[in-house]
Amino acid sequence: MVDNTEMLKQLRIDRSAAASEPSGRGRWIGVGIAVVLIAAAVAWFLLGRGNTWVVATAVAQPISPAVAAGSSVLDASGYVTARRQATVSSKVTGRVAEVRIEEGQRVEEGEVLARLDPVDAQAQLDQNQTQLAAARAQLTEHKIQLVKAERDLKRQQELAARKLTSQQLTENAATEVASLKARVAVQERQIAVAQSGVDLARVNLDNTVVKAPFSGVITVKAAQPGEIVSPISAGGGFTRTGIGTIVDMNSLEIEVDVNESYIGRVQPGQPVESTLNAYPDWKIPGKVIAIIPTADRGKATVKVRIGMDVKDARIVPDMGARVAFLGEARPAGEVAPKPLPGVLVPSEAIRKVGDMSQAFVIKDGRLEERTLTLGQTMSSARQVLSGLNVGDRVALSPPDGAKAGDKAESKNP
Repeated sequence: MVDNTEMLKQLRIDRSAAASEPSGRGRWIGVGIAVVLIAAAVAWFLLGRGNTWVVATAVAQPISPAVAAGSSVLDASGYVTARRQATVSSKVTGRVAEVRIEEGQRVEEGEVLARLDPVDAQAQLDQNQTQLAAARAQLTEHKIQLVKAERDLKRQQELAARKLTSQQLTENAATEVASLKARVAVQERQIAVAQSGVDLARVNLDNTVVKAPFSGVITVKAAQPGEIVSPISAGGGFTRTGIGTIVDMNSLEIEVDVNESYIGRVQPGQPVESTLNAYPDWKIPGKVIAIIPTADRGKATVKVRIGMDVKDARIVPDMGARVAFLGEARPAGEVAPKPLPGVLVPSEAIRKVGDMSQAFVIKDGRLEERTLTLGQTMSSARQVLSGLNVGDRVALSPPDGAKAGDKAESKNP
């Protein structure tokens, strides 16, 4: 018979082992709960805090009459040009012997820029001077012969009066005197011609010296010693047509092309504000000099000349420029116009979202999105008819990832 007592003992639950096992498992459960709580706290801190953007801001301002009067009515782009510039060349063809200019050098009117080889011109001058001397010597000979002929005529006339000679000899003597007088007159004309030849040769010699026609700055050096220079193009491209280019920096102005649809907004004498592409933060005041009375049918534009009130070494020809045509200032004594509706904010604060114009306003430390109704452009600012109030602090050039509700701080007071 089998003893069931041992089998029953095997089926009995050991209470002591069961009581000790949960104590170790509880410690691991506690550690897991603590990790979950810490992760939740970190996630709450990060997600609850959100993105914080540091942006430049500006305050929406009311539009005063003074601001409205000086606002831009039209913007155009163009280039700086020199009204007075010249490619300096010689009047005669010759080989360059000396060049005295370099790019950027300032020269005065009449200053020598270059010299050509004067050998040919000097030889021509020497020849003409020799011809002049020969003509003068021949004139002296004719005058001596004339004096002798006049004495002979006088003696013949005295002999004829006493009937000691024939009338024919007297007439021959008179003819000789008249002939010599004519020769003297012709020779005097020959001397004048020879003198003109000398003067011309001297001018040609002077033309081998190239001088500055006006004061300015050299912008191009086009020739070197040894090259042939000619006032006309010749030599199959091996002949230079100029020594260099000189620019009068006091004659710089801006030329812009204005669309013919808006040319009615431009008037001579109208104030403008120019900005060079090289110096975008430098505003140069000026005014409209003239509107060229012709249009470009290909581009449908009209050229406008802009004068600058500032003369500065930073302004050089062919620089790109943007011109804002400003509204006319109000004459003295005229009644001030009513302030324009809305507020004025920098153009950088406005962004396009589809067909809508929007801006971010920083309120209570967070970004608030506003939909705007825009008005006219005033220089570098924009009129906002609705969506903003005076005193609202708007974000300038907000980052692409910014959205309504994000925290934001202003980098400027």
